[in-house]
Amino acid sequence: MRRITAPVTARAARALEAGDQVFFSGILLTARDQAHLRLCEYLRAGKDLPVRLQDQIIYYCGPAAAPKGRPVGSCGPTTSARMDAYTVPLLKAGLRGMAGKGRRSEEVRRAIRKYRAVYFLAPAGCGALLARKVTAARRLCFADLGPEAVYELTVRDFPFTVGIDTRGESIFHRRTKGVFHEKK
Repeated sequence: MRRITAPVTARAARALEAGDQVFFSGILLTARDQAHLRLCEYLRAGKDLPVRLQDQIIYYCGPAAAPKGRPVGSCGPTTSARMDAYTVPLLKAGLRGMAGKGRRSEEVRRAIRKYRAVYFLAPAGCGALLARKVTAARRLCFADLGPEAVYELTVRDFPFTVGIDTRGESIFHRRTKGVFHEKK
């Protein structure tokens, strides 16, 4: 088991390999579909983003309301492919990694390799357990989106698996003579 902390430097990202199990500590930004759309609209318009993306990780999650005494409620991952249309501009803007569940498109895999980013898989179906790894939470922007706003979560030992590493290697593929073939 490897341990990594935020912000995730290029060097730390390069040290990870597809399939590595990691405990992540530090800041995770949360964002889902609508927040991604708005961030990309800012970029297209040439506006400054309302959040700092450089060397950060976006966790594809919309945290549930916090029960008494906790910073957040359930915070399980959402399907990552829903963010594929927005991923390349955010990687270009300095995003170091993403976390969610499921496969990514070939375009996103190539962009992860190009921008030396990392895609992490979070354990699905464990939202209540993952919430116990959150020590603090605050909303950063897009309050009108409710749980789909961008939040900053401070986490300790948040469990991830490296799904796609900086070289574009993916746990969803096997490598044969330099060509990726999807596992059946």
